[in-house]
Amino acid sequence: MAGIVVIFDFDKTIIDVDSDNWVVDELGANDLFNQLLPTMPWNSLMDRMMKELHTQGKTIEDIEEVLKRVPIHPRIVPAIKSAYALGCDLRVVSDANVFFIETILKHLGIRDCFSEINTNPGYVDEEERLQILPYVDFQTSPHGCNLCPPNMCKGLIVERIQAAMAKEGKKRIIYLGDGIGDFCPSLKLREGDFVMPRKDYPAWNLIKENRTLVKAEVHEWTDGEELEHILLQLINAITIEERQLLSVECKFHTMSKASHGPFPRPLPVPY
Repeated sequence: MAGIVVIFDFDKTIIDVDSDNWVVDELGANDLFNQLLPTMPWNSLMDRMMKELHTQGKTIEDIEEVLKRVPIHPRIVPAIKSAYALGCDLRVVSDANVFFIETILKHLGIRDCFSEINTNPGYVDEEERLQILPYVDFQTSPHGCNLCPPNMCKGLIVERIQAAMAKEGKKRIIYLGDGIGDFCPSLKLREGDFVMPRKDYPAWNLIKENRTLVKAEVHEWTDGEELEHILLQLINAITIEERQLLSVECKFHTMSKASHGPFPRPLPVPY
C-alpha cells in the first residue's frame, strides 16, 4: 500500500491535548501565558514562554519529562503501527514544534513510523534554552492564506506533498485533524482522498458548514478507538479497490495479447 499517504495533525489528534498548553500548564506558567496571549501570535508566544521558563530555572530535561507524560488514547499507537506495517507512508503536519513532537514520538516508540514531520522548527541553543521559530517567516515571506495562522499554512504543505506524490506514483491521501488549521488542507484534498475530522472540534464544524467545498470523503471520529477502526477500515477498502483494479488491468492486458495472437512469422525476402 505504498500508494497511500496518511497525514496526521499532532495536537488533539495523535495526543489528546495541545502540547503547547500542556507544557505551559505543567510547568506553572499559565498566568503569564494568558496575560501575553492577546498581544502576540501563538507561535511567537510559545518562544517567549520557553525563554520565561528558562529564566525561572526550568531545564530541557524538565520539559522532556512533562512531554513524556502527555495524555494519549491507548489505541493511537497501535493504529499508527498498524498503518505503517500495512505499507502506508505516514507524515505529520502540525502547528506544534519539532522538539515537542519528536520527544513524544520517540518516547512512544513510533518516530520511525513517520517519513516526514512538517512543523515549526525548534532547537536548544548554547544557553540550553529551547527556541521555537515559525515554519514560515511571516515578516519577510508571508504565505498569503487568510484561512491559516501567519506562521503556517497546512494547505500549502499538502499541495507540496501532492506534487511529490505525483512524481512517486502515490495516489491517495487520508488526512486526520481537529483544529481550524486543518480545514484549509481539507480543501486541497481530491476526489478519492479521505478526510477524518475529529467530531465536535473546529475542523469538523467548518467541514460540516462548507461540505460542498470538500471533495474528499469525510469520516468523523471521536476518540482513539474510533480513529483506529476507521483508519484501518479505509486502508483496507483502498487495498481491496486497488487490487481489483490491478486484476482488471491484468485481465485486459492478457485478453488483449490473446486477441492479437502470436506475432506473424517474417516473410522471406526474395533476392
